[in-house]
Amino acid sequence: MDARADHEAVTGRLPELLVGALRELARVRRLLVALDFDGTLAPEVDSPEQARALPEARDAVLRLLALPRTRVALVSGRALRSLIHVAQLPDETLLVGSHGIEIRLDDPTARVNLDTAELERVDVLHEVLSQVADSIDDVWLEAKPAGFALHTRLATEEDSRLAHLVALRETQAELDDLTIREGKNVLEFAVRSTTKGEAVEHLRRYTAADAVFYAGDDVTDEDAFDALGPDDLGVKSGPGPTLAPFRVAGPAEVAHVLSALATFRAGDVHEQ
Repeated sequence: MDARADHEAVTGRLPELLVGALRELARVRRLLVALDFDGTLAPEVDSPEQARALPEARDAVLRLLALPRTRVALVSGRALRSLIHVAQLPDETLLVGSHGIEIRLDDPTARVNLDTAELERVDVLHEVLSQVADSIDDVWLEAKPAGFALHTRLATEEDSRLAHLVALRETQAELDDLTIREGKNVLEFAVRSTTKGEAVEHLRRYTAADAVFYAGDDVTDEDAFDALGPDDLGVKSGPGPTLAPFRVAGPAEVAHVLSALATFRAGDVHEQ
């Protein structure tokens, strides 16, 4: 299949209005492409460290990274070290972990410095949530830089609901002003508050982007969609209520979207 036929095959799988919006977005001078990872580039798996982007999605991201005046960022709830491990992308990829608490820009070093009071709160949080995870089958705890994620993907629906209820009750009894985020089969607790929307705004300023493309699948991605302006474009991956103007079925379709954007962008950047 030649390049033109392959491009037509990809765009033919997407809604006409979305193709038009991608074509228009590709014309901006400086573009930021910001992407969630799990459920967006990568199918969800039972073992988070085994997640990998679909080959078609990774290829499209690499094409975008190679284009002039085009920056690509991953914006994830994962801890940064985990995101680096599963993404396996070049260093020029901008990375946001832990919903914006960790950010790796063009400087490869990234740290989260918690003060003494925050460290003490993390210790209390760990003690409380460990008791919850240890008391319910197939519930486990993941350490984050400023808190923890309580995973219930492998638990029964009843045990998952019980774990969430007990964790919320016990943490709120011990600690005030926690940031609590509910995602797919996970409940996250942090002693420091940030959102993906704040992360997108930070990346927009850092890259001096004229427009932003954002794709995500989870409840926490709605903050990012809410941060988009009239010149930006948001695409929701999968089901659920969303502020994004466009929706596709899942990571395979996100790969088609990114491939189309890369193709349009490659044609347009040479004319700018």
